[in-house]
Amino acid sequence: MTTVMKKMSAVEEQAIAAKKAAKSMGLLSAKEKNEALYLMAEALEMNQQFILDANQQDLQEGKNKGYEQAFMDRLALTAERIYEFADGLRTVAELPDPIRDVLSSWKLENGLKVEEVRVPLGVIGMIYEARPNVTVDAAGLALKSGNAIILKGGSSAIHSNKAIVKVLRKAISKTKVPLEAVQFIESTDRDTAKQLFTMKNFIDVLIPRGGASLIQTVVEQATVPVLETGVGNCHIYVDKEADVNKALDIIVNAKTDRPAVCNAVETIIVHCEWLERHKEQLADAAKKAGIILHGDREAIEALPNVLPANEEDWANEYLSLDLAIKTVKNVDEAIEHIEKYGTKHSEAIITEDKMTARKFTALVDAAALYHNASTRFTDGGALGFGAEIGISTQKLHARGPMGLPALTTTKYIMTGNGQIR
Repeated sequence: MTTVMKKMSAVEEQAIAAKKAAKSMGLLSAKEKNEALYLMAEALEMNQQFILDANQQDLQEGKNKGYEQAFMDRLALTAERIYEFADGLRTVAELPDPIRDVLSSWKLENGLKVEEVRVPLGVIGMIYEARPNVTVDAAGLALKSGNAIILKGGSSAIHSNKAIVKVLRKAISKTKVPLEAVQFIESTDRDTAKQLFTMKNFIDVLIPRGGASLIQTVVEQATVPVLETGVGNCHIYVDKEADVNKALDIIVNAKTDRPAVCNAVETIIVHCEWLERHKEQLADAAKKAGIILHGDREAIEALPNVLPANEEDWANEYLSLDLAIKTVKNVDEAIEHIEKYGTKHSEAIITEDKMTARKFTALVDAAALYHNASTRFTDGGALGFGAEIGISTQKLHARGPMGLPALTTTKYIMTGNGQIR
């Protein structure tokens, strides 16, 4: 009887190689990993034109396909952005190595020493859309935390991602880091992504990063554990005790700094008394910033040129200069609105009343909460992580911007001298 051997797919071969590389990664010293990160950063800067040329191919194809401006903004690279990628890698290199950190230790009565120690997750599968920066951030964080990573970017950024990975791997080849620790799936066939969903024998965790459709598909179809990142329908509540200058500066920054990112504000919830006192200033600030307001009946009556908002506006992640405005009578109504429409990403309150701020931050369920500050700080780089592999909106095992600690797990190591039970 003849047994027909099933031919191994390219993705399976990559996963097996990554699993082998992950074993070696766990043995590398912090110095060896940091040397690789510094070389990767230098290579990005030295090969920026090669990467920009590839990015132009993606941008031209995106233009031909009629991609929206917000999408094109996430896709576009510049020399400045590539230098930022490199700086991010250097920052990651300078951070303390989390691997082999002893989180807790104690000794039993029989003399057995117990230590809870940080260790790498193993092999990370990263599935993402039109964000070439993710390729760099994910590779850097994975290497520093002792993991291997398999990258699966979207077809819209295929040329950019291939160029970036080629540059990174050439730098890695000069170090003690195994080359197979950073791999990229070049096929744009969706079936290759779905293969990653069920490869539990080789992949320890999947991280999807992109739109709601991509994330939902991975969460629903994967048998590999998923670290779920989320879309950002972020809110800013302007309380009746809000300082007008702080409020306007924060709103304009959170909406206009980079409208197409997940930590940009999409809805402002305004106390009706504050709106009545400062409606002219709010209208003027929105007009100067080019913000298009979509509001409820009270907002339409108070402000000029406000489009009527519907249910879709309250739930929408605009990723543009559109901004919904909801009026409320108190902080409880603001919290209720956020609970109904929020995505547990980033929420802010602007107020000089500390008790109201304390109530808001205690009751609103989100990964990041702000008092008198812009939601734009929900970012690994801005918070000092060097980079982030995504922003988790779930509660296990990581939440918020995921830096190095989020890419580790723990094990207990017991040291004895012949103890038996």
